[in-house]
Parts: sequence; C-alpha cells; structure tokens
Amino acid sequence: MNHALPLVTVDAVLLTLRERVLQVALHRRDKAPDHGMLALPGGFVHVRDDASPDDAAEDEDTDATVRRVLRDKTGFTPRYIEQLKVFSGRQRDPRRWSLSVAYVALVPVEELDRVGDSVFHFYDVDHLPDMAFDHAQIVAAAVARVRNKSGYSTLPCTLLPELFTLSQLQATYEAVLQTRLDKSSFRRRIDAWDVVEATEAYQTGVQRPARLYRLKDFALFDKTL
Repeated sequence: MNHALPLVTVDAVLLTLRERVLQVALHRRDKAPDHGMLALPGGFVHVRDDASPDDAAEDEDTDATVRRVLRDKTGFTPRYIEQLKVFSGRQRDPRRWSLSVAYVALVPVEELDRVGDSVFHFYDVDHLPDMAFDHAQIVAAAVARVRNKSGYSTLPCTLLPELFTLSQLQATYEAVLQTRLDKSSFRRRIDAWDVVEATEAYQTGVQRPARLYRLKDFALFDKTL
C-alpha cells in the first residue's frame, strides 16, 4: 500500500522586547492556504531529489532549515535559537498530514527593526490575533518555555543589545517574567552568579550615564530569581 508523504516544515517564533512588552514577529501569508492571515516565519525542509542537479540546495537537518529560512526572511541568524517541539497531525494543514519542527528565537528589537515594517508585524504575546494553522498554539508553547527558563538562566539577556546597563537588564527580566524585582536583591544575585562583566563604556545622551555591561556566556542558575 502506498502512503502519501507528510508535509515537513519548520516554524520560528521570533520573540523580542518592544516598549517593555514581550512581542512576537508575524508576517502575512502571500499564498494559500490561509492567504492573508498572520503567521510565523517558516518554510519547507529542502531535500535534494536523486534527479536534481548536484548543486541543488539540501538542508542537512531542521536546524539548518530554520537558519536558512530566517536568513532569507530577515537577513541574519538570531544569536539565540533553540528547538521547541514538533507539532503534527492531519488537522493542522488543510493540504494533508503535516508536521512542523518549531523553534524559538530571542532577538534584540534593534535587529528586527532593521528588517523593516513591511516584513513583520509585532503583537503582544498575551494578546495574539487570529493566526494561520496552529501557530497561536506554537507561540503559546514558546512563551511558556521562555518564561519558565528565564527564571533560572541568562536567557533574557539575548533580548538586549551586546552592551546594556544593569537597569536595562533588570527591566528585561521583569518584562519576560511579568513581575517586579527588588533592585538591590537583583543586583546581588547578578554579582553572585558572575554572568555579566563591566566594560569601560557608558551610556550616551543621558544626564547620568550608567556603565555598560556585557554577557559573559549563557548560564543556568541553581536557583530561580
């Protein structure tokens, strides 16, 4: 018995912080199905057919696929991206049985703004619009992952530019975790974890410029904030 092959795609949840609100980058689909609806950036896994030319593009794995797709759509590869989970089933795509390997990426807003307003529309992750396929479900899973992981890691730092102030760092954690953090306690924990380092640079264009810091490396903590 012959069986139809499933559609195999990747989808990327690009999360960023705009005006201290965690937002997701969506675009409008320009083809069926769900033409005109908001959706996550994504695409098909490229597999070279035996009859294809030797130089035909082929993705080594889904990690390569999502990086290719994001380079094509944004012009860059997010510095932090991780696989979320696989979403699959007959009902998620009207064409046929499909599966998508979903990824979540955290991107500083400055990088996404350089892509241009014509590419992405930004929405508060807690107030999502109607979306194509099962993309709202994918976004919800990504946000839950990020908020949980942010409580015990330096993950929110990847939403910041390379250099940032400690106040910006605290504000980022507060926005992602949806809570207020005591300033003195937060800074003691950051010092104890030894995950950021001071630079010789300071803010510009403000009355009382604060020192700028940079992340040493991604780290997991033994206790949550």
